[in-house]
Amino acid sequence: MIPFNRASITDKEIEYVVDALKGRRLSGDGPYTMKVYDRVRELLGIENMLLTTSGTTALELASLLIDLEPGDEVIVPSFTFSSTANAFMLRRAQPVFCDIRRDTMNIDETLIEGLITPKTKAIYTVDYAGMPCEYDAIEAIAREYGLYIIEDSAQSFGSTYRGRNCGTFGQFGCYSFHETKNYAMGEGGGLVLNDESFLDRAEILREKGTNRRQVLKGMVDKYTWHDVGSSFLPSDVLAAILYAQLERYDEIMAKRLAVWNAYHEGLVDLENDGLLARQVVPEGATHNGHMYNIVCPTSEIRTQVVSRLNEQGMYPYICYVPLHSAPMGLKIGYDPAACPVTEDYGERVLRLPLYADMTVEDANNVVSALNDVLRGA
Repeated sequence: MIPFNRASITDKEIEYVVDALKGRRLSGDGPYTMKVYDRVRELLGIENMLLTTSGTTALELASLLIDLEPGDEVIVPSFTFSSTANAFMLRRAQPVFCDIRRDTMNIDETLIEGLITPKTKAIYTVDYAGMPCEYDAIEAIAREYGLYIIEDSAQSFGSTYRGRNCGTFGQFGCYSFHETKNYAMGEGGGLVLNDESFLDRAEILREKGTNRRQVLKGMVDKYTWHDVGSSFLPSDVLAAILYAQLERYDEIMAKRLAVWNAYHEGLVDLENDGLLARQVVPEGATHNGHMYNIVCPTSEIRTQVVSRLNEQGMYPYICYVPLHSAPMGLKIGYDPAACPVTEDYGERVLRLPLYADMTVEDANNVVSALNDVLRGA
């Protein structure tokens, strides 16, 4: 069987979890959380990151920090998970859905400026499949119109654009360390603060609106309520899992890229024969091998591929129903025709199995099965 995803857990993760339990520091911001921060600084050069309970809550914390209010508008791709929109809709801001590029499936930066109104406050980008957006153009637009950039980098930890790490372009970058991501802690995320002026308030909002973290730093002798907030801290036991994963950073990256490359090379002939389209890596970018997508010729063929692969114990996934035409999107008045590329790809994109402990042989078996189905064997 080749499942869609399987977390890579070794004796190292188990050892660190047991150590965290023995240390009896089970709540947030314990020793393993600090080790994670040191390791992220070492790997990506990121000075200010706060672990959160999920990538979703990282986005929610960023939305709190930019003081979104009812009536504010946020430009966001429709081809994403619901968390991206929920994060700011909880603040009663309104999504303005932007269509995607056909090559990378990321937000189409050429359409953003036409969606800006006096109510626009931020652009929420999504690095789909670990592929970076075109941040040179997006940063230029944000500077011209005075907009925030919130990066939903849930899938792009370790990817780069023109030598810069994903998660470091906007005021905030939001990572996910969910079980399905490259580096996992079960449930968890991280908020990167690229503008240090937000750090003190971020620490307060993350700690239920109190300055408790200043006590832990020895800056004050007691803490009290200062602002709105919530409990965004993950357990240090989960941080222990993530620290082990980050110690295996190069190993996990190499394994995933080997599978990704096996897919990419193995599917050339099917693409040349017009039977699918392969994933595209943006110019000037490196990616982390997070996922591999193909675009099937029709929705019906995609359904057939899924069924036939499932019969052989292989489990691809259809990915997203576009947000603008999902039940919630329709409920709040969005037109399915508003994002035609997104609507089209929502019917045809298929995500192939990919995880760290998958082998190149596994990938080749999936490629062989795709050949059989798409060539009508």
